[in-house]
Amino acid sequence: MANHLAQTKTPQTRPVVLGPVVLGIESSCDETAAAIITLDTRGKPDILSSIIASQDSEHAPYGGVVPEIAARAHMGKIKSVISQAVSAAGLHYDDISAVAATAGPGLVGGVITGLMAGKGTALSLGVPFMGVNHLEGHALSPRLAAPCPFPYLLLLISGGHTQLISVDGFGDYHRLGSTVDDAAGEAFDKTAKHMGLGFPGGPKVEKLAANGDETSYKFPRPFKGKSHADFSFAGLKTAVARAFDASDKSASAQANIAASFQRAVCKTLSDRCARAVEMFKSRHRQYFETARRPYFVVAGGVAANQLIRAELTALAARHNMEFLAPPLRYCTDNAAMIALAGLTRLQSEPTVQSELGINARPRWPLDAAAAAQNPASGFGKKGPKS
Repeated sequence: MANHLAQTKTPQTRPVVLGPVVLGIESSCDETAAAIITLDTRGKPDILSSIIASQDSEHAPYGGVVPEIAARAHMGKIKSVISQAVSAAGLHYDDISAVAATAGPGLVGGVITGLMAGKGTALSLGVPFMGVNHLEGHALSPRLAAPCPFPYLLLLISGGHTQLISVDGFGDYHRLGSTVDDAAGEAFDKTAKHMGLGFPGGPKVEKLAANGDETSYKFPRPFKGKSHADFSFAGLKTAVARAFDASDKSASAQANIAASFQRAVCKTLSDRCARAVEMFKSRHRQYFETARRPYFVVAGGVAANQLIRAELTALAARHNMEFLAPPLRYCTDNAAMIALAGLTRLQSEPTVQSELGINARPRWPLDAAAAAQNPASGFGKKGPKS
């Protein structure tokens, strides 16, 4: 299996299970993933296994994710990935208490594959099935790393999503800002593709930028200083493409463009997040008047960028907030976060009803009320932005 990654405790003996055991399945874009999660002796999430089969090699020749190829790859890998997750956890299928799978948003062909596999597994085992919002998985993913009490401010940045959300509780989400066009991760990928760096683009741009002068180009920082907390990256992406086309294409020029682009993204995120912090403070002022510091959380694939992490860590410190991001392996799409969403739901609804009738949803806003207002999220090459 190409680009296969396994994160597991590789138990020497069958683990002692104290609470519900949830199988999570994720297939919304170009990773086919399955994970097993339960509770440890302290009642905290315990990841017994996390298997991810990447499709990078399948999509690399095209410089981006091709939905038809992604759907076929999911179909070919899903059964094996689930089997490996159960085996790596040191459990049997009969130990599974419930199954949770991404039901959207995402590339619908992949979502359908994971959803059908999850439903079939749950039916065969006679356990409840839960359809999970992919964005909810990201919203809860920092809790895989450490306790993160509600409410907290979430910046979700990935190839298909750039949103600022007040996570007020499980199932209680209020969107403070979103992108009006491209997501931050899409801007990274498109920049890499235009410069011929290859796919996936984010890590390649970050690596190239390390050798460049970030002050060489003054790229735009959309919405800087505006009173709202929305984003726009289309203009920045276009400015970078024009700068590259006008350059001599030398190694130094490419590094300078990458570094200046990355700096512009960092400063744009910092400016928009600072506005969201003020909105979050107004919404939860009582938490800023106590000894407990609220959390500023960053999740999604772009959260793996070290310069962005450093910028946002400094932002949180300036506003007297704790900074938290998932481990790098849980920033990108994974099934552990989907299993965690299912486990959290089981904790809040012990008699949860099986959702075998839930359909795949290419668009599924985490906060439906905010999604009905401007800005209206659109579609990009890597999927829906809401």
